[in-house]
Amino acid sequence: MSARRPLLRRIAVALVAHAGDILPPSRSLWGEAMKHELPHIEGDLEALRWAAGCVIASYVERGRRKMDQTFGTIVRKPSAYLPLAMSLTALSLLGGAYIFSVATGHRGLSRESDEGAIAHLWQLVMAGQLPVLVFFAIKWLPRAPRQTLYVLALQCGAVLAAMAPVYFLNL
Repeated sequence: MSARRPLLRRIAVALVAHAGDILPPSRSLWGEAMKHELPHIEGDLEALRWAAGCVIASYVERGRRKMDQTFGTIVRKPSAYLPLAMSLTALSLLGGAYIFSVATGHRGLSRESDEGAIAHLWQLVMAGQLPVLVFFAIKWLPRAPRQTLYVLALQCGAVLAAMAPVYFLNL
């Protein structure tokens, strides 16, 4: 039985060290207090239980910290800016096609029976952003609803901007 006691204590020390490492920097004093409290717990099993509680409390505190998201931090997430980039890419495809058609002597974009590569690329880019938008909404709406709705409104504006030339030019 004496061989197990040091093992349980070593596990408890490792758990408390991990709990201190995952805490946000603003709670570093709390992590130090956990480390200093551990030697004062007499039983090894009790120390292990206490260390497991420290790990759980640290993860809860870390999760609470991640819930405080601002618009700027959410819009920098890949699932937020990727649909924006895809909408701007679709708009750039149409703008590039228009500039190319004017430069080659045509009067602009016109509807053709065979849509062509640019129309297919536009459709793929626009349809490809839908799964990313759904993922973003599912992941971030419960965590930060107001900021997520702002980002979704920005993304809807980008989608409408990419669709506007198709609608107004009757392409």
